[in-house]
Amino acid sequence: MKKEVQDKKDGKHVLHLIINGQKYDWTHQYITGAQIRKLGNIPNEDEIFLKIKEPWRDELIKDDTSVDLARPGLEHFFSKTKFPIVIFVNVKEKPWSKEKISYDEVVKLAYESYVDNGTTAYTVTYHKGPKQNPEGTMVKGDSVSVKNKMDFIVTATNKS
Repeated sequence: MKKEVQDKKDGKHVLHLIINGQKYDWTHQYITGAQIRKLGNIPNEDEIFLKIKEPWRDELIKDDTSVDLARPGLEHFFSKTKFPIVIFVNVKEKPWSKEKISYDEVVKLAYESYVDNGTTAYTVTYHKGPKQNPEGTMVKGDSVSVKNKMDFIVTATNKS
């Protein structure tokens, strides 16, 4: 497959790349992981990967790794949070090692046990989350993606 090149931009050929599903233009043959991180606004705690076709494994791109964008094909980069991470539940630091957290799991982290007896109601709110769910509330059955230093507030009230 031939590399997609636009006419010219400021006298230079333009190469294209995809970062987390968004298309970007680049006017140099090579790009480093640090440049990908800056261009795609990827947090330092996330890892960057170059998508490789199956059956091969995606390639980890470190900040000092250089990638040749002039190779055939369109390079697709994506980021993932390094695990384990730390989340805050009711201001207390909690280690977390999965990409998502459920309503039940957040309540258990806050109160060590989850009482589902019909008389106790839990309210779960969160903020500082990833792009797909930066803030919101959770109800029973919900799960959300997490990121490092995400905040959860859980309150329990008695129904009467």
